[in-house]
Amino acid sequence: MDQGSINIFERMLAGGIIPGSDPQLPVMWKIIAETITLSAALNASKSVEEIREHLSAITGKQIDNSTTVFIPFYTNFGRHTNIGKNVFINHACSFLDLGGITIEDDVLIGPRVNLVTENHPLDPLHRKSLDLKPILIKRNAWIGAGATILPGVTIGENAVVAAGAVVNKDVPANTVVGGVPAKFIRKID
Repeated sequence: MDQGSINIFERMLAGGIIPGSDPQLPVMWKIIAETITLSAALNASKSVEEIREHLSAITGKQIDNSTTVFIPFYTNFGRHTNIGKNVFINHACSFLDLGGITIEDDVLIGPRVNLVTENHPLDPLHRKSLDLKPILIKRNAWIGAGATILPGVTIGENAVVAAGAVVNKDVPANTVVGGVPAKFIRKID
Protein backbone atom coordinates (compact mmCIF):
# COMPACT_ATOMS: atom_id res chain seq x y z
CA MET A 1 0.00 0.00 0.00
CA ASP A 2 1.23 3.49 -0.88
CA GLN A 3 2.37 5.31 2.29
CA GLY A 4 0.87 8.55 0.97
CA SER A 5 -2.60 7.02 1.10
CA ILE A 6 -2.36 6.22 4.82
CA ASN A 7 -3.42 9.02 7.17
CA ILE A 8 -0.34 11.04 8.14
CA PHE A 9 -1.22 10.81 11.84
CA GLU A 10 -1.26 7.00 11.71
CA ARG A 11 2.12 7.07 9.93
CA MET A 12 3.52 9.45 12.56
CA LEU A 13 2.46 7.16 15.41
CA ALA A 14 3.83 4.12 13.55
CA GLY A 15 7.25 5.80 13.59
CA GLY A 16 9.84 6.24 10.90
CA ILE A 17 10.45 8.84 8.24
CA ILE A 18 7.86 11.37 7.10
CA PRO A 19 9.36 13.04 4.01
CA GLY A 20 9.58 16.83 4.02
CA SER A 21 7.67 16.72 0.73
CA ASP A 22 4.79 14.61 2.10
CA PRO A 23 1.53 15.87 0.54
CA GLN A 24 -0.32 15.48 3.88
CA LEU A 25 2.02 17.77 5.86
CA PRO A 26 -0.36 20.77 5.55
CA VAL A 27 -2.86 18.86 7.73
CA MET A 28 -0.19 18.53 10.43
CA TRP A 29 0.72 22.22 10.14
CA LYS A 30 -2.94 23.19 10.57
CA ILE A 31 -3.07 21.38 13.93
CA ILE A 32 0.26 22.91 14.95
CA ALA A 33 -1.20 26.38 14.26
CA GLU A 34 -4.24 25.51 16.41
CA THR A 35 -1.92 24.25 19.18
CA ILE A 36 0.03 27.51 19.13
CA THR A 37 -3.21 29.43 19.74
CA LEU A 38 -4.41 27.01 22.44
CA SER A 39 -0.98 27.10 24.13
CA ALA A 40 -1.23 30.84 24.65
CA ALA A 41 -4.48 30.32 26.58
CA LEU A 42 -2.99 27.36 28.47
CA ASN A 43 0.00 29.38 29.64
CA ALA A 44 -2.24 32.24 30.77
CA SER A 45 -4.29 29.91 32.99
CA LYS A 46 -5.07 31.04 36.52
CA SER A 47 -5.70 27.64 38.16
CA VAL A 48 -4.76 23.98 37.90
CA GLU A 49 -8.34 23.25 36.81
CA GLU A 50 -8.06 25.78 33.98
CA ILE A 51 -4.71 24.26 32.97
CA ARG A 52 -6.35 20.81 32.75
CA GLU A 53 -9.17 22.25 30.63
CA HIS A 54 -6.80 23.91 28.13
CA LEU A 55 -4.44 20.91 28.01
CA SER A 56 -7.43 18.64 27.35
CA ALA A 57 -8.29 20.83 24.35
CA ILE A 58 -4.70 20.62 23.08
CA THR A 59 -4.41 16.84 23.46
CA GLY A 60 -7.99 16.10 22.42
CA LYS A 61 -8.29 13.88 25.51
CA GLN A 62 -9.65 14.64 28.98
CA ILE A 63 -6.85 15.21 31.50
CA ASP A 64 -7.85 13.40 34.70
CA ASN A 65 -8.63 15.53 37.79
CA SER A 66 -5.92 13.65 39.71
CA THR A 67 -3.24 14.97 37.32
CA THR A 68 -1.47 18.27 37.95
CA VAL A 69 0.42 20.23 35.31
CA PHE A 70 2.20 23.50 36.08
CA ILE A 71 2.70 26.24 33.52
CA PRO A 72 4.46 27.24 31.47
CA PHE A 73 4.04 24.05 29.47
CA TYR A 74 5.13 23.73 25.86
CA THR A 75 4.11 21.37 23.07
CA ASN A 76 4.34 21.69 19.32
CA PHE A 77 1.43 19.35 18.49
CA GLY A 78 -0.27 17.91 21.57
CA ARG A 79 -2.64 15.44 19.94
CA HIS A 80 -0.15 12.59 20.26
CA THR A 81 0.32 12.99 24.02
CA ASN A 82 -1.47 10.64 26.43
CA ILE A 83 -1.27 11.47 30.14
CA GLY A 84 -2.42 9.00 32.80
CA LYS A 85 -3.92 9.52 36.25
CA ASN A 86 -2.16 10.97 39.28
CA VAL A 87 0.64 12.41 37.11
CA PHE A 88 2.60 15.50 38.17
CA ILE A 89 4.32 17.65 35.53
CA ASN A 90 6.33 20.59 36.89
CA HIS A 91 7.08 24.02 35.33
CA ALA A 92 8.57 24.67 31.89
CA CYS A 93 8.39 21.18 30.40
CA SER A 94 8.52 20.75 26.62
CA PHE A 95 6.83 17.83 24.86
CA LEU A 96 7.55 17.39 21.13
CA ASP A 97 5.01 14.66 20.50
CA LEU A 98 4.61 14.11 16.75
CA GLY A 99 5.93 10.54 17.27
CA GLY A 100 3.71 9.91 20.31
CA ILE A 101 4.23 10.33 24.05
CA THR A 102 2.54 8.05 26.58
CA ILE A 103 2.82 8.85 30.28
CA GLU A 104 1.30 6.14 32.45
CA ASP A 105 -0.26 6.64 35.92
CA ASP A 106 1.63 7.99 38.95
CA VAL A 107 4.55 9.48 36.97
CA LEU A 108 6.50 12.47 38.34
CA ILE A 109 8.14 14.85 35.85
CA GLY A 110 10.43 17.56 37.19
CA PRO A 111 10.82 21.12 35.89
CA ARG A 112 12.33 21.83 32.46
CA VAL A 113 12.07 18.20 31.29
CA ASN A 114 12.17 17.68 27.52
CA LEU A 115 10.39 14.74 25.89
CA VAL A 116 11.43 14.67 22.23
CA THR A 117 9.95 12.15 19.77
CA GLU A 118 11.24 13.94 16.68
CA ASN A 119 14.54 13.88 14.86
CA HIS A 120 15.81 14.53 11.34
CA PRO A 121 17.97 12.43 9.02
CA LEU A 122 21.68 13.31 8.88
CA ASP A 123 21.70 13.36 5.07
CA PRO A 124 21.45 17.06 4.09
CA LEU A 125 19.24 16.16 1.12
CA HIS A 126 16.61 14.67 3.46
CA ARG A 127 17.17 16.74 6.59
CA LYS A 128 13.77 18.45 6.41
CA SER A 129 12.11 15.05 6.73
CA LEU A 130 10.91 13.92 10.16
CA ASP A 131 12.26 10.77 11.83
CA LEU A 132 9.69 9.88 14.49
CA LYS A 133 9.85 7.41 17.37
CA PRO A 134 7.52 7.25 20.40
CA ILE A 135 8.38 7.78 24.07
CA LEU A 136 6.78 5.64 26.77
CA ILE A 137 7.10 6.52 30.46
CA LYS A 138 5.80 3.64 32.52
CA ARG A 139 3.93 3.72 35.83
CA ASN A 140 5.50 5.41 38.83
CA ALA A 141 8.63 6.59 36.99
CA TRP A 142 10.31 9.83 38.11
CA ILE A 143 12.04 12.10 35.59
CA GLY A 144 14.34 14.59 37.34
CA ALA A 145 14.69 18.31 36.62
CA GLY A 146 16.17 19.27 33.27
CA ALA A 147 16.35 15.71 31.92
CA THR A 148 15.91 15.08 28.20
CA ILE A 149 14.31 11.88 26.91
CA LEU A 150 15.12 11.25 23.24
CA PRO A 151 13.06 9.52 20.51
CA GLY A 152 12.23 5.86 20.89
CA VAL A 153 13.01 5.60 24.62
CA THR A 154 10.95 3.66 27.17
CA ILE A 155 11.39 4.55 30.84
CA GLY A 156 10.58 1.44 32.89
CA GLU A 157 8.17 1.14 35.79
CA ASN A 158 9.46 2.77 39.02
CA ALA A 159 12.63 3.95 37.22
CA VAL A 160 14.34 7.24 38.12
CA VAL A 161 16.09 9.50 35.62
CA ALA A 162 18.51 11.81 37.45
CA ALA A 163 18.36 15.57 36.96
CA GLY A 164 20.09 16.77 33.82
CA ALA A 165 20.38 13.33 32.23
CA VAL A 166 20.10 12.82 28.48
CA VAL A 167 18.43 9.46 27.90
CA ASN A 168 19.02 7.86 24.50
CA LYS A 169 18.37 4.21 25.45
CA ASP A 170 15.60 2.37 27.27
CA VAL A 171 15.74 2.51 31.07
CA PRO A 172 14.93 -0.81 32.79
CA ALA A 173 12.27 -0.93 35.50
CA ASN A 174 13.42 -0.25 39.08
CA THR A 175 16.71 1.38 38.11
CA VAL A 176 18.33 4.82 38.44
CA VAL A 177 20.14 6.33 35.44
CA GLY A 178 22.02 9.60 35.10
CA GLY A 179 24.58 11.51 33.07
CA VAL A 180 25.12 12.47 29.45
CA PRO A 181 24.41 10.09 27.89
CA ALA A 182 22.50 8.45 30.74
CA LYS A 183 24.06 5.33 32.22
CA PHE A 184 22.96 2.83 34.86
CA ILE A 185 23.68 4.06 38.40
CA ARG A 186 21.96 1.52 40.57
CA LYS A 187 19.03 -0.82 41.07
CA ILE A 188 16.08 0.26 43.25
CA ASP A 189 15.25 -2.40 45.85
